Amino acid sequence: MHLEFDIITLFPEMAEGFFASSMLARGQKNGLIDIRTHQLRDWTSDKHNKTDELPYGGGAGMVMKPEPIFAAVEQLRKPQSKVVCMAPDGLALTSQLARELAQEEHLIILSGHYEGVDQRVRDELVDLEVSIGDYVLTNGTLAGAVMIDCVSRFIPGFLGDEKSLTEESFMSTFLGFPQYTRPADFRGLRVPEVLLSGDHAAIAKWRQEQQTEKTRQLRPDLLDT
Repeated sequence: MHLEFDIITLFPEMAEGFFASSMLARGQKNGLIDIRTHQLRDWTSDKHNKTDELPYGGGAGMVMKPEPIFAAVEQLRKPQSKVVCMAPDGLALTSQLARELAQEEHLIILSGHYEGVDQRVRDELVDLEVSIGDYVLTNGTLAGAVMIDCVSRFIPGFLGDEKSLTEESFMSTFLGFPQYTRPADFRGLRVPEVLLSGDHAAIAKWRQEQQTEKTRQLRPDLLDT
C-alpha cells in the first residue's frame, strides 16, 4: 500500500521539518508514503500574490479567495484523489476516520487560514472537512500535519510493531494503560508487582482495570458510547 499526500498551504515551512523527522521521514524513505507541500501563492495571478479578500456581508477578518485554491486543486487532483479541508467545524478526526483515510491512494489537504475559505471551495472541491479538536489554530497547516501523521500510522508496515496500534488510547472504548520500564525501583518508586510477575493473565486483568479507571476519571463520555 502506498499513500500520497499533497498539502496546500500559505506556510509550507511550518510543516516541512515535521515531515522530515521521525516516523514520517522513515515512511517516505521506505516508499510507504509521499508527502509534498505546496505554496498556495504559486497559483495566484496578480502581482501581489493575493490569497484573501474581505468577506461579503461584512465581519471581522479575511476570507481565502476561491481562484488560487481551485487552480491548485485542479492541477494536483487525480481521478483517485480525495480533497480534505482542515476546518474547526469539520468532522472530528478519530482513529476510525484515520483508518478509513489510510485506504485512500491520494489525499489533497487544504490548509485554511484567516476566517476560513470561500464556501464555493467547500461546496465544489472538498470531499471531506476534518477538525483535530474543538479549538481554533492560527491556520490549518499544523492540523494537516497532525492528520497526515495520524493517517500514516494505519498504513501496513509504517509502524515497526503493528501491535502498537491495538494497545493505544482510542483504539477501543478505553484510554491506554500505564506503561513502565527498567529500573524496577527508581528513587523508591516501584513498578507494580503484577508487571514483574510473569503472569500474563494477571497482567492483562490489571491493565484492563487501569484502563477502565483512567477512562472513568478522564473521559467518562467514552464509556457511554
